[in-house]
Amino acid sequence: MQNRKIISILIILIAIFSSIATISGIFTNKGTGGYEFKSINNQIVTIYGKGVYENMSADVAIQGIAQDFVTLFMGLPLLLISLLWTKKNTLKSKLFLAGVLNYFFLTYLFYMNMAMYNKLFLIYIILVSTSFFAFILTLLNIDIKSISQQFKIKTPTKFIGIFLMILSSMIALLWLSVIIPPLIDGSIVPKSVEHYTTLTVQGFDLSIFLPIAFISGLLLIQKRQFGYLMSSVTLVFLSLLMSALVAKIIAMALADVNVVPAVFIIPCFLIVSVISAFILFQSITRD
Repeated sequence: MQNRKIISILIILIAIFSSIATISGIFTNKGTGGYEFKSINNQIVTIYGKGVYENMSADVAIQGIAQDFVTLFMGLPLLLISLLWTKKNTLKSKLFLAGVLNYFFLTYLFYMNMAMYNKLFLIYIILVSTSFFAFILTLLNIDIKSISQQFKIKTPTKFIGIFLMILSSMIALLWLSVIIPPLIDGSIVPKSVEHYTTLTVQGFDLSIFLPIAFISGLLLIQKRQFGYLMSSVTLVFLSLLMSALVAKIIAMALADVNVVPAVFIIPCFLIVSVISAFILFQSITRD
């Protein structure tokens, strides 16, 4: 595996700084507690009021803490295990590592842009940078010209591809249902903006990450080289991301927030993502 030393150093840095970020998010509790704040859009927002996420709205803060648990106890172990796995220099190991790194990149890209400014801002920057370059360097180790030949002919590309296209389309419709109605009724700003400047998650999802998932599925159905590459990486990433979303739903439910229908939909997405990833990786024969 080329540039393994550089990738290893980057991953060690990710592990160190992500540990700091997640532990700080979970265990810091300093502050006066929740209070109400009137936003520039004249919306009353309940602020969390304690810990690293003290200036974030209460519902978003508890979701951030829930994702910190998943990143610390699932993401980090998988990151280190996948790094060790790449010693074998197999296609499976490189695709898996790329998927885990993609999770860290997206997670801290959102934290850097969405979380209210806090003492971890420089750490978020470091994590976005290290995960991005480790991700790119890992992808460069994969021979895209022959990747499809390393999968079984009977790989269920249609099933997996359709799933990726449906999932990305459903989430896109969900986000559009948040954005479009205020434009129609003239209020312009959705309530979910709260006291933030914009809809960061929806913006990144609709412009970059959902199109990637949709195109990955489409190219996989067509049995294109990039379809095998992008779908494999995306499914590993989705398995981690959906785990984080399930954790967020649980945290919100414990805080007496209505989680219907997400409580039924997201776990199904998680299960199908894991099964699809398993099937696709098991279909790799020449490794």
